[in-house]
Amino acid sequence: MAGETIFKAMSKSEFDVVIIGGGSGGYAAARTVAAAGKHAAVIEGAREMGGLCILRGCMPTKALLYAAEIRHLASEAGTWGISTGKVGHDFKKVMARKNAQIRDFAGYRQRQLENGTFQLIRDSARFCGPQTLELSSGKKIKARHVVVATGSIVAPPPIPSLKETGYWTSDDAINLKTLPKSLLILGGGAIACEFAQFFARFGVKVTLLQRSEHVLKSFDTEASIVVEEVFRKEGIEVFTQTRLLEATRSPSGKHVTFEASGKKITRKADEILFALGRKPATDHLNLKAAGVKTDAQGRILTNSMMRTSCPTIFAAGDCTSPHEIVHLAVAQGEVAGHNILNPGQPRRMDYKLLISVAFTDPTAAMVGMTEKEARSAGVACMSAQYPFDDHGKSLLMEAKSGFVKLIANARTGKIIGGACVGPQGGELIHEIVVAMAGGLTVHQLAATPHYHPTLAEIWTYPAEELAARIPR
Repeated sequence: MAGETIFKAMSKSEFDVVIIGGGSGGYAAARTVAAAGKHAAVIEGAREMGGLCILRGCMPTKALLYAAEIRHLASEAGTWGISTGKVGHDFKKVMARKNAQIRDFAGYRQRQLENGTFQLIRDSARFCGPQTLELSSGKKIKARHVVVATGSIVAPPPIPSLKETGYWTSDDAINLKTLPKSLLILGGGAIACEFAQFFARFGVKVTLLQRSEHVLKSFDTEASIVVEEVFRKEGIEVFTQTRLLEATRSPSGKHVTFEASGKKITRKADEILFALGRKPATDHLNLKAAGVKTDAQGRILTNSMMRTSCPTIFAAGDCTSPHEIVHLAVAQGEVAGHNILNPGQPRRMDYKLLISVAFTDPTAAMVGMTEKEARSAGVACMSAQYPFDDHGKSLLMEAKSGFVKLIANARTGKIIGGACVGPQGGELIHEIVVAMAGGLTVHQLAATPHYHPTLAEIWTYPAEELAARIPR
């Protein structure tokens, strides 16, 4: 076995730090401790190296979404007086381009893992105790500290009949050879919404079922409503506040029966895409033997220093974070690594600048607190927003759906949150991230020069409104 071969090649079976998982969080932790001269090892048992973001998450989905956006813009080119004729596509070439890009990204991460700054063990591992790990080859290794960064897997379906009927996961959706004619999507989070628009823009009849009152339930409610409106305009059938009852299959397709608005409804499609979330990949680790506590879903519980209930074991990434976001996994890995190296000068994770982005069109994005969260925390706040359908650059682009919103402390004017649903919202939100990181007030943002005509200058309008309402 590969793991056994590498184990025999190691100079010893004891390490300062062992990291389980070679994705974004695990690599960040390994890089941090190895740079300080620690004898470290990364255990990675997956067939492909690279982690969820590169192989099956952020990068492949965004490559496909951009292709869908190009196709959509081409089909709407007449708006700008451009003649394109009937817009078609070669789905095999769409997927081939995505695959080539992912190979490049994954190859780069593999070279990082194999560059010799730490030992790479191609095997899987489970705990025998707080400082002892057993590889699947049967070999055991010891570590003074361990960082668990095993990521997440697709959550099990909520009804047994769904498994019997058969369904796709996001892993299947990014590796299709051909497109279905119709698709039922279960879920209304970022993954579900991104796939809904991708498939719809490639001509698939899409029906989306969401359990909550609106899609993108963790986002600003008004932003979620805008996304729903655009989806319906593009022909996506959206049901919210649903409850799944049953899934069946017949020679004509797959059927899902659900409750919505007090009615029992059945929809049929060629395929079903299950996008109701993921769960931590921790079941195989035997965490109980190490004294590591988890919640009911298997998520590893850590403090703000990324330390688990066992003092010598840390965790990072999707296996522990309540926010499955790659830049947070990297930050958590770095914090874990730093705190292993510097126990007397610990760093702590701070989620005040939590960013969320759903790469739909219009893109929904937010940072910091919502008005509801601020008031629940006892913070007196004010908000102001400005629509894209009254903004010069977005009017030129025919990108009229959506708005930007600023939330500020009503006493100090300090910016505590921002939301955007509109063109390039994932880029625009970073202006507010930077403003919040620098502790800016709405008065300072309003006074900051913005070039005209740009999308970014739209932030000055709610900033000016709040600056007029909040005394300096």
